[in-house]
Amino acid sequence: MSQESEQISLKRRILSLPTILSFGIAIALVIFLATRFDLDWGQMWGNIRSMNPWYYVLGLFLYYISFLFRGLRWRMLAANAALIEGEQRQHPDIKIPGTLKSAQFILIGWFVNTITFLRMGDAYRAYSFSKESKGSFSWSLGTVLAERTLDMVVVSVLVIISVFAVSRSLDSSASRYLLIAAIVLAIGLIALLALMRGYGHRLAQFLPKRFNKAYDQFHLGTLGSMRRALPVLLLLSAIGWILEAARLYFVVQALGLEVSLAMALLVSLGHGILSTVPTPGGVGAVEPGLTGLLLLSFNRHDAASVTLLDRSITLLSVMLFGGLLFLATQIIHARRQFQNPTSPSQPGTSDTSN
Repeated sequence: MSQESEQISLKRRILSLPTILSFGIAIALVIFLATRFDLDWGQMWGNIRSMNPWYYVLGLFLYYISFLFRGLRWRMLAANAALIEGEQRQHPDIKIPGTLKSAQFILIGWFVNTITFLRMGDAYRAYSFSKESKGSFSWSLGTVLAERTLDMVVVSVLVIISVFAVSRSLDSSASRYLLIAAIVLAIGLIALLALMRGYGHRLAQFLPKRFNKAYDQFHLGTLGSMRRALPVLLLLSAIGWILEAARLYFVVQALGLEVSLAMALLVSLGHGILSTVPTPGGVGAVEPGLTGLLLLSFNRHDAASVTLLDRSITLLSVMLFGGLLFLATQIIHARRQFQNPTSPSQPGTSDTSN
């Protein structure tokens, strides 16, 4: 199947009726869970209406600044994966997108995640990155896996720090469950990389021959992306998560509430872990989980108010801004195709090419 056909198929899947229906089901699940908390919606709406808009805007701003650090990290990972020993290009035709472009791909991917199951946005942004860079899709997807591994390692360290700080002041059994989840995810990803490094090519021999080249590219994208500047990559990952914590901290401040920095960090990390649940945008898992963590510091109405206001940034604003960016890129692509109807598209290199 051609890259253009794959793009059309992916668009249809993203905008399909089952996807829209699944998102509606997820919203219904949130409403059901909210009723189980016995919440006073009037009181929560009153809390939100009286919020300080400047703190809210600051939290929104910091959230989107984090995309730049994530974009820079992804660009560095891809640049590493495009090199072999001696600074020689493994793929001389690859053109690594800039930091801003990489950040845009991440935002669009997160938008796709908010409207599809199974985190298809990760595959979509890998596809977009491969098309822009003229690399293969499997190579680009490998850099996304490397990015996820770095995230979970950093999340595990930050959760340990925040759990220790929070546990000194309150009984935080929920935070300990979060710690276990973060460590399990991190160990699982690290074990996967170790398996790929030691036995990946051997196991790939059992795959059909037409998949061997794709696996080689995936292997290179995953393991090759972390061969250089690992401390810098970990630092960029930490900055991204600290900015996420700052977002939550100012959301709480906007509601006139107080929260410790350690608690803001813990809850934001919990949000990140819960959002990996393969529902649209983590809907149905993030909301009750986030509220449950916030109950360690607030009553249930204030906790739910924080959750709703925070999700207006991490879910609704991503649907709005990411959706507009997605639409703009499709319009630009269609305009280019209209202006150059006879010119071939510029997809990423096929996985089966030599």
